[in-house]
Amino acid sequence: MADSMETQQEHSSSNNEAGTSGRKGRAAWVAAVVLIAAALSFGAAGIAIWLTAAQTDNHGTNGKPAYDGYTYVRQEAEGVVMHALVTEPSKVTLEAVRGNVAGTPYYGVNGGFFYNGMLLSMAIINDQPVGGKPQTYGSGYSNVKFARGTLVWDGATDQLSVQVVSNADELKVTDRAHYWAQGGISMRPLDDAGWRQQADAEQAPFPDDDRLRTAAAYDKDGKLYLIVSQTKTTLATFRQAIIEAYGEMEDGIFLDGDGSSQLRAFEATLPGDGRQVEQMIRLKNPGENR
Repeated sequence: MADSMETQQEHSSSNNEAGTSGRKGRAAWVAAVVLIAAALSFGAAGIAIWLTAAQTDNHGTNGKPAYDGYTYVRQEAEGVVMHALVTEPSKVTLEAVRGNVAGTPYYGVNGGFFYNGMLLSMAIINDQPVGGKPQTYGSGYSNVKFARGTLVWDGATDQLSVQVVSNADELKVTDRAHYWAQGGISMRPLDDAGWRQQADAEQAPFPDDDRLRTAAAYDKDGKLYLIVSQTKTTLATFRQAIIEAYGEMEDGIFLDGDGSSQLRAFEATLPGDGRQVEQMIRLKNPGENR
């Protein structure tokens, strides 16, 4: 949903000498080609070794992170296969990637809604939008057009909440220099009677269509679940599947979906339909202070 929710002889005794010379020439040419190919092969091997070493430095053995930043949990419920990265909110940040999540160097999931390169959902860190300047349209400073469910991490108290807001000025946080906020659509996992009415009020795209889905939710212990479906499903079925598979959630939001539902981790990679997204929720690198 890019709203989003978007390599195929002549034979004669008189010219035997010429033929022999030609064969020698061809043999020499073939030998030269073999030598060049061998040189290129060794060179390519050297490049591959360098790339592998660089990747190992960043991600640990065989590409696995050198830090324990998350737990991967694959579950199935309501006929929906889901992949989740379970982590602490202090270990994630928001990033403007402008590419497919599967092709980034990060582990994480896609973020909010976008259109023509503009962020339509809030994506802000310490009062600074990830896609541009404060108060600028499409920068991630606001949930464009509608007040929508926004997942907020208050760094001073290390607590998560979902706040229905239009822009960053409305956010309630302890320290405006220590938080992040990701816009989406309210999930309300504890409100079976009223969640759909709220999702409709926030103009959730295609709620009754079978689409790939992404969500960010948290439990009573404050653990953050970044969840992407491998199965196309409706919003209601996705919500119920999360509750059944991962346990009772305190609150959460739906993120962009359909072809934009993307995840990258050591254990699984989901590229959606291959499209570019503008922003993601990602795990921090070791020692990263952002």
